[in-house]
Amino acid sequence: MKKVILAALSLGLLLSGCSMGLKKEEKIVEKSGNSKDKSIISKYSISDDYYKTAVPFEKGSARGLAVQGLNSRLDVDEFETGLMRIAKESFSTKDYIFQGGKYLDKDTIQALIGRKRSSEQQSNLEKALKKRLPNGLNPELPPGEPETLEARNEKSPMYLSQILEQDYLKIKDENQVELGGVVIGLAMNSVHYYTEQHGYPREQKIDDKTLLEEGKKMAQEILPILRKKDELKNVPITFAIYRQEAKSSLVPGSFLSYTIVDKGNDKVDDWKALDEKYYLFPSNEAERDYRDDATSVKNFNAKIAQYFTGDYTAVVGRGFYKDGQLKELKLEIPVQFSGKAEVIGFTQYIAGAVMDFPNYIKVQVTIKSVERPEAIIIRDVKQDKPFVQVLD
Repeated sequence: MKKVILAALSLGLLLSGCSMGLKKEEKIVEKSGNSKDKSIISKYSISDDYYKTAVPFEKGSARGLAVQGLNSRLDVDEFETGLMRIAKESFSTKDYIFQGGKYLDKDTIQALIGRKRSSEQQSNLEKALKKRLPNGLNPELPPGEPETLEARNEKSPMYLSQILEQDYLKIKDENQVELGGVVIGLAMNSVHYYTEQHGYPREQKIDDKTLLEEGKKMAQEILPILRKKDELKNVPITFAIYRQEAKSSLVPGSFLSYTIVDKGNDKVDDWKALDEKYYLFPSNEAERDYRDDATSVKNFNAKIAQYFTGDYTAVVGRGFYKDGQLKELKLEIPVQFSGKAEVIGFTQYIAGAVMDFPNYIKVQVTIKSVERPEAIIIRDVKQDKPFVQVLD
């Protein structure tokens, strides 16, 4: 039973919408052009904020690859869910369903995120995998002498860390769907990690301006690869550039820019800047840039401290900002409990304290003991009372 509850908690942490209730809906659909390929659109929808999927769910061709090359689970989650957030600009959750990417397979993505290869290296790779593949998008590492390995890495860092594809199917009528568009995320390194010639680890910071320049060039190189596929000649393709944080960061990175390439178009341009960022609470950065929000978290922490007479470890969390406005705040409260009654009492107290945050912010609080999560509280935007769940 505990495993089921913890799984439900994990889903709630990802979707942050479990307090909204389920909407029942079921449709049997056919993939356009293949009357034998029938699927069922999910019966239930958490809310109109999230995409439904077809059942059985089609796994992406590069399923699981996004985990490789990204620095943390935080970056993996934000890269995937943030890309869905951008997809909503073109594909509404009411008219489209989500499908794992199927047009860029693992071999193609791994070939693209590698360094540029010589003709001989490229030929050997294609012979080994028995297929034609694109060359690497990251810069070639210059030859050795007289420069050191450290100097060569500084001149030619690894910019591109990972590529993620998401496909969106348009619901044409009551029983048919067709590919409506593709969204491609480019995860770029803000820090290039490498080992110098004597085996010592090194790192080099990469500024946002350089990340954007390199990411935009790479998007233009990826577009023809997609357009060569018959299914993608006349569908819109969105590219989004994600800046992943350093390995030591306690918050995920953020998307910097995106563009929508209209169907049939072979040129990537008209990029739109995004103002998104995560802040750690408490932190000097949050105190400097958003003093009022930092003060709200301090006051919340002070209320928690009043509840306990013994030792207490301060609350820690992260806030998601969009266009300079705090949109979502996720907090964790680590506490050592003596029993279930204590958990229930403390959870009720925190549920009341959560309501003191401004109602334009979505707030999620996880109460944790040393062993596991004990309770979750979610107060959605403009919600009169929070969703509260004490775990068995």
